[in-house]
Amino acid sequence: MRAAILTSGGDAPGMNACIRAVVRGCLAKDIDIFGVRQGYEGLLEGDIFRMDVSSVADIIHRGGTILRTARSERFMTNEGLREASAVLEKFGIEALVVIGGNGSLTGAMELSEVSGVRVFGLPGTIDNDLAYTEYSIGFDTAVNTVVNAIGNIRDTSSSLGRTTVIEVMGRNCGDIALYAGLAGGAETVIVPEAPYDIDEICRNIIAGVNRGKLHSIILKAEGIGLSTQALAEILQLKTGCETKTVILGYIQRGGSPTARDRVLASRLGFRAAELIEQGAEGCAVGIRGEKIIEVPFEEALAMKKEVPLRFLEICRTLL
Repeated sequence: MRAAILTSGGDAPGMNACIRAVVRGCLAKDIDIFGVRQGYEGLLEGDIFRMDVSSVADIIHRGGTILRTARSERFMTNEGLREASAVLEKFGIEALVVIGGNGSLTGAMELSEVSGVRVFGLPGTIDNDLAYTEYSIGFDTAVNTVVNAIGNIRDTSSSLGRTTVIEVMGRNCGDIALYAGLAGGAETVIVPEAPYDIDEICRNIIAGVNRGKLHSIILKAEGIGLSTQALAEILQLKTGCETKTVILGYIQRGGSPTARDRVLASRLGFRAAELIEQGAEGCAVGIRGEKIIEVPFEEALAMKKEVPLRFLEICRTLL
């Protein structure tokens, strides 16, 4: 049996750990495993090579992806899907593992429908915006990166008596902001899934100043409609406190994955190898309550991601 693996879309810490688990899991089950460089674009170009145990040596701790990644507009066309299917047939690939986010798994589903190849989607995105899985590979590392940044920024904010608005990634999902805000002790967390009141934020900042607080940290998810700079200007105007902005950007994508991400990636990757060996139908693989789950692509991608209201209540109460 021949299988292949690719990473697609934005990179996420832990992708290498997942690649390692898929490759070594397949080899242990006498499945020939091939790597596809540069995601779906590389698949279209036939940039495919055989992998062995040494191919994934010493990568579990590395961020990024050794297979590299790319976004491919032509793959998401009917012609592109047919071309990709032809490449898989040419190489004799019977199963394909795709590690990526929502767009990547959508592509995986469509490719499985066109090609007949069994495709398995593994959630690799720092955004944690796939509703079918409780956590995605890279999310925990991104949260820890933000928490560390909050600590560093707090030192300067306290020294200079400033309010700082920190923008974090996540697109339209506020999970990074929620988790990092709670863990980092931010004064306010703003996420796209819930309404916010700027006047209330200002009152909290002023109340903090009145009780001797030296700084305020406002954590803002990138998906809300108001820009970070505009928000900072409003807060400064209404509170009279000097307000600065920090946009963490792609720093959240890099770095060595946390132990939690390495374990999650390894479990998901190994399960994909098991499913390939068992002849299972293609599906999205994820985790719920520490249990690895398999969900049909159509069902997995139709689920709507919602912020846990209880979690949001805890954030608002404690912060």
